[in-house]
Amino acid sequence: MPGLTPGRRWQPAYYAFHNDTLPKKALATLERLTKSPFFGCRMCGNCLLQETAFICPMECPKGLRNGPCGGSTPEHCYVDETRPCIWYKIYERSEKLGTTEKLLEVLPPLDWEKVGTEQWWDLACMWKKKGGLKKTLKALASRDRMAIFDQFMKEYRQPDWWQGDDQPHPAPAHEPVSKLEEKLVSGTFVITAEVAPPIGASGDDLIKKVTMLKEYVDAVNFTDNPSATPRMSSLASCTLCLQAGVEPVLQIAARDTNRMGVQATVLGANALGIRNMLCLSGDHPHLGPAPHGRMDIWDLDSIQLIWLLRRMRDEGKFLDQRDIKPAPQIFIGAASSPNASRPTFQIIRETKKTNAGAQFFQTNLIYDVDKFKDYMEMLDKAGILSRAYILAGVAPIRSAKAAMMMNKVPGVKIPQAIIDRMEKSADAKEEGVQIALEIIEGIKNLPINGIHFMAVGWESIVPRLVTESGLQEKRSK
Repeated sequence: MPGLTPGRRWQPAYYAFHNDTLPKKALATLERLTKSPFFGCRMCGNCLLQETAFICPMECPKGLRNGPCGGSTPEHCYVDETRPCIWYKIYERSEKLGTTEKLLEVLPPLDWEKVGTEQWWDLACMWKKKGGLKKTLKALASRDRMAIFDQFMKEYRQPDWWQGDDQPHPAPAHEPVSKLEEKLVSGTFVITAEVAPPIGASGDDLIKKVTMLKEYVDAVNFTDNPSATPRMSSLASCTLCLQAGVEPVLQIAARDTNRMGVQATVLGANALGIRNMLCLSGDHPHLGPAPHGRMDIWDLDSIQLIWLLRRMRDEGKFLDQRDIKPAPQIFIGAASSPNASRPTFQIIRETKKTNAGAQFFQTNLIYDVDKFKDYMEMLDKAGILSRAYILAGVAPIRSAKAAMMMNKVPGVKIPQAIIDRMEKSADAKEEGVQIALEIIEGIKNLPINGIHFMAVGWESIVPRLVTESGLQEKRSK
């Protein structure tokens, strides 16, 4: 059991994918034997302990290296309830140490050529290249010795192909690349809706739903294997949506692809005319049906995905630094979770996503208007409202049973008062509609830029909600 980590659980370390010299093998063994007992080290090849309050983020069941997922809670990890959310603990300790500003740096994905290998020799080589002992002694005598050390470690952990930092990276001046972006830039209050792709090989039902929503929404999202359950791909669904005359939002769950697949998907989507892309980490496979796929590592997390897409667009470069000609045109979106973890911790993650390049957020479901108002105030204080558009998530509830099931979804919190109200109602579905209308009324005049409906298979109710809530008139102003 690792001694200095709150995870308190062993996980297997990685081993190198290639043979190495005997001295480097010995160093790797020594590093594994010294760091594993104290930190639960998995030999990832790019140690982040200094940036994450000396708690290894690789203890996260998703292997997330830039912050918690949308399902984080102070009580436990939603994937494995026997241990705490490791990122919640990282935030908590960073807050005590006064080092939360370090959590804003966008940290790179793993270089699998280095996974399982030692780092000490590489550090020694870099130290020698930078001036060795002579420069070290000079740095130790300097008042800026900590800053010099921090810069040295940053250059080590941020390879040339990544170059992550903690600074804002807004999109350069450009004409809107999609109708959704154009409307948001012009100040139009927008409406988007989520449609789950079909579980069969026919797109007929999807086209019917899109056609039904056409006059009521500005764009339609298509989920990417929600709840880790296979469906028609989001890319295929978006293509069908375009053919039906409605602008789509492509959702990309990092869980289901690697860095090579993501870059290929972005290029293909652009060639098809798909410009809006929502970057997600994705639900953990244990939520889906067995047999489960690999469960211990994401090649990219959502923040790395945002960073990668922005650089492809703005710098015209693949991750391997080859040129992209022409570069893709992308309106980059991200998910936000008003109910996950502590709001102060979640704001750090939202700030990091905005800095990385997110231009709009679609929030998780809102059922507590007062808490959402507090969340919006925190976004405003963090400067996010002036840098990204916010589309507030709303979903009608069909029954009290459905409400209780939704309360188990990571990042969703339905107050007991709403569940009690649904149980007492003679017509639960109608009561759910009225609750949704009340929520819309409570949030539509906040400094949000639109509403995002997630009807969870009840897409037919969206036109009524748009009409009776007055959103149609607000949208047309």
